[in-house]
Amino acid sequence: MADSGTGRRGSYAKGVAKREEILTRALDVIAREGYRGASVKELADAVGLSQAGLLHYFDSKEELFTEILRKRDELDSVGQGLGGDLQQGLAAAESGELLDIRAGYLGVIRHNADVPGLVHLFARLSVDAADPEHPAHQFFVARGESLRGFFAAAVAAQQRAGEITDRVDPDTVARLFQAVADGMQVQWMLEPDVDMAAPVAALFELLAPSSIAADEGDAAREGD
Repeated sequence: MADSGTGRRGSYAKGVAKREEILTRALDVIAREGYRGASVKELADAVGLSQAGLLHYFDSKEELFTEILRKRDELDSVGQGLGGDLQQGLAAAESGELLDIRAGYLGVIRHNADVPGLVHLFARLSVDAADPEHPAHQFFVARGESLRGFFAAAVAAQQRAGEITDRVDPDTVARLFQAVADGMQVQWMLEPDVDMAAPVAALFELLAPSSIAADEGDAAREGD
């Protein structure tokens, strides 16, 4: 006779695996069909479930979409070689130097141009999440705090080393990076020819022009 504890653990593991499958497939569907085309029915069909069966793994459609964004952050981080979580991965990138953060952050932003449906989903949910009762509220609050936290820490370290100006406090610089990155997503949705990464790269260059120039010079010499 099977041990009931073992049975429960096996059932739980299967549930976790199915949930991960749903999120991975949903990312593909939204990236391909766009946010507006990603109905619960379409996402359910993609994983061979009924709509009710799909929502068995999530409390609501809004929670499902929130977890899709969380999964996107995880995969984007892995794709940039930053570890399993975007914020933690960027924070731990190499030595935590601003140049390391720049490379990973710009890589993620450039990748976003290849998945417009996910950019639309992010922008839409970020507005809806202003409601404290929305399932995505805490996700966006925590994500923003984490992103700003590691940016501020990196900027503060560079300021202490005399590498960049200390005329603007680190927390304000961190908010500028977040505002520019998020704002460029909206501009890109309106004008698809816009390079989302370029203004963020320019902000890095304004912050630490000598370091950026030296790094780009080293890269050019290595390419020769």
